[in-house]
Amino acid sequence: MGTTRWYRERRRETYHRRAKAEGYRARSAYKLKQVDERFRLLKEGMAAADLGCAPGGWSQVLAEAVGPDGYVLGVDLRRVAPVPGVRFVQGDLTVDETHERIARELAAAGRDHFDVVVSDMAPDMTGSYQVDQARSVHLCEMALRAAARHLRDGGHFVCKVFEGADFVAFREEVRRLFRSVRQFHPPASRKQSSEVYLVAMRFRGAPDQDEEE
Repeated sequence: MGTTRWYRERRRETYHRRAKAEGYRARSAYKLKQVDERFRLLKEGMAAADLGCAPGGWSQVLAEAVGPDGYVLGVDLRRVAPVPGVRFVQGDLTVDETHERIARELAAAGRDHFDVVVSDMAPDMTGSYQVDQARSVHLCEMALRAAARHLRDGGHFVCKVFEGADFVAFREEVRRLFRSVRQFHPPASRKQSSEVYLVAMRFRGAPDQDEEE
């Protein structure tokens, strides 16, 4: 094994061991922690949504950050083992019924909107980067639409996306909705990975229906 590959594998294993030792369900939890350390998005008392939340590592980080006075809702197609301090909706974000359930959960918690929406969703890999990258952007577009529907004015949005042919157009779409958009490659990500996190801050507000049409 070459030195560079050995270093990458060792760093990956380091985060895996940390996750097990510190009780996180996935080493990806450290990616969200590093995003927050860099941009200071999460505060106690916030309402946060974790889209595509399985297996629950990001939900754990959110619950810790917002504290007992905050609110965290995880959403995923699959069932997820309960996470302390986190509510869960099993559903498809492409259908209205799921969004109606999200709205009902918010209302039951005495909230109108989320303060932050995050997504670490990734497609099932096919081995074709062009196909996988296009699917990644599609998931991000779905997450962005959900954020635009449920995020408060001034709120924040974080999503993972693979760089490629559709990346620039998607980034511009995000920029139309937020006052600040930054790209970030967390140290917990593999150096050779094409994944990048878009950190979108200060939501401008839901676009008018006429503009969408």
